[in-house]
Amino acid sequence: MALIFIAGLAFTYMGSNEFYFFAAFAILQALIMATAWNILGGFTGYVNFGSAGFFALGAYTSIAMNKAMDGPPLILMMLVAATLGGLTGWGTGYLTLRLRGVYFAIATLAMAIVLETFVTNWTYVGGARGAYIIVTGDPPLFGSYIEYLFMVMLVLAIGSVAVARYINHSWIGRGLASIRDDETAAECNGVPTLRLKLISTTVMGAMMALAGAPYPFFVGYVDPPSAFSLLVAVNSIAMPMIGGTATWLGPVIGSLLLGTVQQVITVTVSGVLNLLIVGVLLVVFVTLAPEGIVGLVQKLRHRARERRRAVA
Repeated sequence: MALIFIAGLAFTYMGSNEFYFFAAFAILQALIMATAWNILGGFTGYVNFGSAGFFALGAYTSIAMNKAMDGPPLILMMLVAATLGGLTGWGTGYLTLRLRGVYFAIATLAMAIVLETFVTNWTYVGGARGAYIIVTGDPPLFGSYIEYLFMVMLVLAIGSVAVARYINHSWIGRGLASIRDDETAAECNGVPTLRLKLISTTVMGAMMALAGAPYPFFVGYVDPPSAFSLLVAVNSIAMPMIGGTATWLGPVIGSLLLGTVQQVITVTVSGVLNLLIVGVLLVVFVTLAPEGIVGLVQKLRHRARERRRAVA
């Protein structure tokens, strides 16, 4: 983790083309959202269609605080966004986690629609017309504001992966895995299913909102259709599924792969094709490798070991 941070810091001093920082910011942001979604959708088995709602909650928290406090520190806005996202995740989970399967997925989608309707009619943050964020001056130690945002997102990405890795290998992860495999059996064996699911939704909501908090300063203009974008929700689901949902590493691989492909396509062809690319890749992986890249590699390694044993 420390080496990745040092490499990113060195990149800010060596990189001369700001496009690379824009692209890296977008990829790292997608990595955080994919990791957050996987904590609930992959580890626990509860598919969440409301990812864009938590992301937009973080973005509009920054917009509201920036207007109310006349440019507070970004770290303060991120902390408040993460807190609100976590509380919203906890509240949403408490109300909906008694539902299962498609009913839970529809409930989370409804939550995102309710939030979008509220923001669209909230004139203080721009309402339907959107809001502009003007950044003046460059932060210290960095040549431009995008370099600063890149480092912020890199730190958040490292932190989110560390949290997911800890959960995956801790008693929480084992409990979530038992819920994913058979929730009824887990309850019969004394697993505190509701408490674990609330932990999962709270962490997911906090991380999603944390990813959205720097977004207004990255794009400069935010309106409800962009903040609650379908691509945000689809990417959050597709990247873990392509990488593999059973482990913390899957979303990292999926987001780096799919995010890089999207950035290349945006520059060389058109950003309009991003949603089509996600759909095609998702269908291919669900059909040919339903356990994702990590699962496919594990399966191939298992087969190779079986062949070596047969030869021996």
